[in-house]
Amino acid sequence: MKVKVKLLNERATLPTYGTEYSAGADLYNLLGERVVIPPHETVLIHTGIAAEIPEGYCGLVFARSGLASKRGLAPANKVGVIDADYRGEIMVALHNHSETPAEIEGGERVAQLAIVPFLKAELTPADELSDTARGAGGFGSTGTK
Repeated sequence: MKVKVKLLNERATLPTYGTEYSAGADLYNLLGERVVIPPHETVLIHTGIAAEIPEGYCGLVFARSGLASKRGLAPANKVGVIDADYRGEIMVALHNHSETPAEIEGGERVAQLAIVPFLKAELTPADELSDTARGAGGFGSTGTK
């Protein structure tokens, strides 16, 4: 599958896959744009790109595992969703979960983008739902192990 990516800024970097089998393509902070994220705050990171995601697919923006586990930086919304009809700049709301300010250098990889298919359900109102063994139990109702 091919996905068209438009560079909106001359300092933008085309997303890249780290390995042949990577599910997500790395998204980059704009070259030359250093960003400081104070502790427990969120900053919008500009990537300078837009994408034409095919109908029936969406873009999911995930944390980079090293950035999240080693520096406490991850998308504020946990997983960003980019709809197929969105043509604006892809930005990453990066949150600093640590106690110290975090610096993102220009050109640094800040998140990863996976293009995935989805099923669009027809949501219809109902007076009753079918019974299951679990029922309405949630938030740990099936056990803690």
